Amino acid sequence: MTDRHLFVTDLDGTLLNDDRTVSETDLETLHRLRDNGVVVAAATGRSLYSFERALAHMETDTGSFPLDFLIFSTGAGVLRSGENAIVRHLAISRSDVVRITACFERMQLDYMIHKPIPDTHHFMFRTHGRDNPDFFQRIGLYQSFASPLTSNAPVFESATQVLAIMPPKVSLKQVAQIQKKLSEYSVVHATSPLDHQSAWIEVFHPRASKSIAAAWLANQLNIPPARVVAVGNDYNDQDLLAWAGQSFQVANAVPELKTGTRLPQSNNENGVTRAAQMAGLLD
Repeated sequence: MTDRHLFVTDLDGTLLNDDRTVSETDLETLHRLRDNGVVVAAATGRSLYSFERALAHMETDTGSFPLDFLIFSTGAGVLRSGENAIVRHLAISRSDVVRITACFERMQLDYMIHKPIPDTHHFMFRTHGRDNPDFFQRIGLYQSFASPLTSNAPVFESATQVLAIMPPKVSLKQVAQIQKKLSEYSVVHATSPLDHQSAWIEVFHPRASKSIAAAWLANQLNIPPARVVAVGNDYNDQDLLAWAGQSFQVANAVPELKTGTRLPQSNNENGVTRAAQMAGLLD
């Protein structure tokens, strides 16, 4: 095994400030980690397209941002940043999509079906007409890539994910019920990055998760889990934090996140830098 470390940070709510930029301190930390021989990765629920839009907002790109790898779409894809090459990607079949959407139909949930990687930002959507502002806000953001799912619209032959958006104050018990109904898939609960309140229930290939993708990457790099450091803030980081040898929560993490050392610093207070310091990765 190599003596290198792998440092994995979540993006929204962890590395990104509330204004969706990265502080100069945290940015410098990522550069320093790489200079010290640490492999740096971000693990995000964002699609590759959404990640590139986030970089454009910061007036940078994948070639300039200090990452070695990007784990995107909650682990359904892995990008080698330097070569801008997708090195791992997973999809669910058409029959899986039909089964998942049938479950959401029975529960009267509003949902979206996303095309396979790298075209995940294209999706079909289905609404049951309920008040669901976060759902419609997302359609508005992607209006050039979104189309309604009708009886005449063919379902994609495969898909990256099926995403249900539920209004705020959804109980963890309700989420657990959905996960049980769709237990043969990877069912990930995340807080909406748009209104920061609604629940996103994302259904992926059973081998798609942040922890599985990070474990795959660590294995490729010959880095043992004990030498992996992870930082996160939300429900969809739980498995990654539980798997990593050292894990940290920024101060703004959801209260239900139980795994990892709770930092006094938030995403707006260089929490990622503090995690790297506490892990002993900075000189």
